[in-house]
Amino acid sequence: MFKNTRWIIVVAVVLFACALVGLCVVSGLAAWRHLSTSGQSGVQIDIGSPSSRAPSEAGVLRLWGSEPITFDPALVTDADSAEYVVEIFSGLVTLDEKLNVVPDIAERWEISPDGCVYTFYLRPDVRFHDGKPVTALDFKYSLERACDPALRSTVASAYLNDIVGAQAMIQGDAREIEGVRALDDHTLEISIDAPKAYFLAKLTYSTAFVVDRDNVEAGGAQWDQTPNGTGPFKLAERDRDKIVLERNDHFYGGPPSLERVEFILSGGDPMSMYEDDQLDVVEVGIGDIERVLDPSNPLHAELSIVSRLNVQYLGMNTSQEPFDDAKVRQAFACAVDRDKLASLVLKDTVVPATGILPPGLPGYSEDLHGIAFDPVRAKELLAESRYGSADALPSITLHIGGESGILPRTIEAILAMYEENLGVSLSVEAAAWPTFLKDVRAGKCQMFSLGWIGDYPDPQNFLDVLFHSQSESNHARYENEQVDELLEQARTELDIGVRMALYRQAEEIILAEAPWVPLWHGKEYLLLKPRVKGAALAPTIIPWLKNVYIQN
Repeated sequence: MFKNTRWIIVVAVVLFACALVGLCVVSGLAAWRHLSTSGQSGVQIDIGSPSSRAPSEAGVLRLWGSEPITFDPALVTDADSAEYVVEIFSGLVTLDEKLNVVPDIAERWEISPDGCVYTFYLRPDVRFHDGKPVTALDFKYSLERACDPALRSTVASAYLNDIVGAQAMIQGDAREIEGVRALDDHTLEISIDAPKAYFLAKLTYSTAFVVDRDNVEAGGAQWDQTPNGTGPFKLAERDRDKIVLERNDHFYGGPPSLERVEFILSGGDPMSMYEDDQLDVVEVGIGDIERVLDPSNPLHAELSIVSRLNVQYLGMNTSQEPFDDAKVRQAFACAVDRDKLASLVLKDTVVPATGILPPGLPGYSEDLHGIAFDPVRAKELLAESRYGSADALPSITLHIGGESGILPRTIEAILAMYEENLGVSLSVEAAAWPTFLKDVRAGKCQMFSLGWIGDYPDPQNFLDVLFHSQSESNHARYENEQVDELLEQARTELDIGVRMALYRQAEEIILAEAPWVPLWHGKEYLLLKPRVKGAALAPTIIPWLKNVYIQN
């Protein structure tokens, strides 16, 4: 999820400890969006028997939440929004806690012998929240709405462009998608331009979710504030302090056990609220990591650790000076000590990134190493660039998201590394999260700090989506013809070994040319009250609340 990322989030936390450059360290980077990739199982926590999960009036789950940018499935580019959207809406297929693609509204599907035509058979009992039946025409409308240039979706091209005619509609050359046909009320046919191993998984992303045409057209620009979805929960309340989801009693998968899910957006320190029994689940900040990891601490028994299929990175806009010079980018990559960031600043709660693909993702190789930390070589590379020295570089601004007014200590540490190892002083510009993401997409940011969590279980979602020269999510504006050729070849290669080798070649080239400085792959440290049962914690964003229940 920048998509940032179905970007992941490392919440801002406070660390009182001695750290790099003699500073007291506070970790707090928000990793952008987006969802994720398979090869790694989630954590399954006591799902219990069906009889123990019957709906209960006492079933209220209290979580710490983040303010979403949108509830519109076709516009989701961030993890904050995705967390809610996957519970309110649904699509043809979804991901389970092990990131397998499984049936959702489509109870089954058939694939033509040439691998290009998918026929989906919808469940006959699926209804929108207001009770209206869902038909194949609703899916056709939803896919075409996402591709309508008037909507200006920044993700439709990346996630629906395999469908025949989708790109023509996105570009304004067609009024409907040629490759989408409603054969009858419960049968949808989707034709793609070539057989692609990852196509089904792409449909788990929210751009392919179904929306109610009447709801959209009656609500105008603010329709998503009263969404009529098909998911296990309905949006019941939203204000500055709280977002409340209520159980959808008509959900086709069976009514959730929880009556309500309350996302608290403000009001105090989340960890203190958890210990005061005001929250049922909380993410542990760096300042509390040591005590919850201590087996003698009572909170340790309530701790779950989930590896996230994400990557935090520094992006360098290759279309702007000085990062249009590969030597400068390589020098900046050489000057960052990822091991020190992980150990001193983040207290070994993350895995230092040696590449782009995270551990557990198909195609990941522990033998692949990008540009290593080497301050001597960093200065040599800068001397070899057309600038010749740090003094000749233009001013450089690092853009970050957030309005707290407090510079994250991870950023402070990185700034110190560039000052010490390159002799380069960076300025920092922070903006509200929606504004920051908009500026990154528009190519306005010279250098930026972001994270990415995969949206579906395939390395294509990292390498192709983020680095192909024609991808709208290529925010570094990186261009390499050989990389494009490798990624395009991998799209239609059906031999998994050959596909992974192609991605490996592409990743090696990208790392060598350094449009990014990969920093770390994250882990999530969660505390759950013992009464919370059925929580399937996955490495990415999936609809998980429908299986949760409260054991009083």
